[in-house]
Amino acid sequence: MAKTGASSTVAETGSPRSAGTRRMLIDAAIETLKDVGYAGASARAIAERAGSNQGLVFYHFGSVANLLLAALDAVSDDRLQQYGAAVEKVGSPAELVDVAAAIFRRDLEAGHVTVLVEMISGAASTPGLGTEVAARMGPWFDFAQRAIEKAVADSPVGSVLPAGDLAYGVVALYLGLDMLSHLEGEHDRALTLFSHAKQLAGLLDALVRPTPKESP
Repeated sequence: MAKTGASSTVAETGSPRSAGTRRMLIDAAIETLKDVGYAGASARAIAERAGSNQGLVFYHFGSVANLLLAALDAVSDDRLQQYGAAVEKVGSPAELVDVAAAIFRRDLEAGHVTVLVEMISGAASTPGLGTEVAARMGPWFDFAQRAIEKAVADSPVGSVLPAGDLAYGVVALYLGLDMLSHLEGEHDRALTLFSHAKQLAGLLDALVRPTPKESP
């Protein structure tokens, strides 16, 4: 099991070789979390996957927990960049649901959310880790809120449902669906919910949109 140090600050080194070693360890940590979870993400397990000495984990990151946080940061930064580009084309709540469904399917296939879920589970047994993981959720709440605000900018839905509250609910639902999908071993049920959500988004938009006045 990963142990956290006194500080969660990730050590920085400057040489290209050090940067390459750090990236190799981060990639190995990501795959270890996906494969064996937080409980199995020891320095030895990560180093073996990376083909390096476990001492390098502590040299570059100070602790296993810091390395796992760096792995979470790497996955999060990459996903935010990719998905930010995807939502730029969104123009309605229904289109946002379509994009969310595509993102969810991609995350399930790649195991991206598993990294976050495992870190959340690890927070229960590692002092100080929960605060660090929670801080890393902030950008995702902001991302979801911006995406919702953009999707409802030209819709009366925005005046009915607060984007901040919706964003919180969407992120929470997203994590819950991912965990249930992995527990049940199938994704169809979760993906069906996105179809229902798209219908609901269209219906809600139609209900609150003012009816055009007829010409005299």
